Amino acid sequence: MVERVTERTDGVTAERVTETGGGGTVVVERGGSGAGLLIGFVLLIAVVIGAVYLFNQNNRENAKTDAVTQAAKDVGGAAKDVGDAAQDAAKKVQ
Repeated sequence: MVERVTERTDGVTAERVTETGGGGTVVVERGGSGAGLLIGFVLLIAVVIGAVYLFNQNNRENAKTDAVTQAAKDVGGAAKDVGDAAQDAAKKVQ
């Protein structure tokens, strides 16, 4: 029986091919270095950072909206006060 073993690696994945003569059996063993796991972890971190950024941006947008709403209420109150003063002045003139 003749056995031929070929090993190859590209730095990330190692491959070992064992061929046995006579029966035509070929056994292929492949193993990775865990690069897929590392890429998945990096992607998970990127998603978490993106979610935190969007959450904070939403909070800042809400704060701006609240500030504009409060300013509009203040302007509305001042306009009402001016209108009341104008009515009082008009009543005194009559």
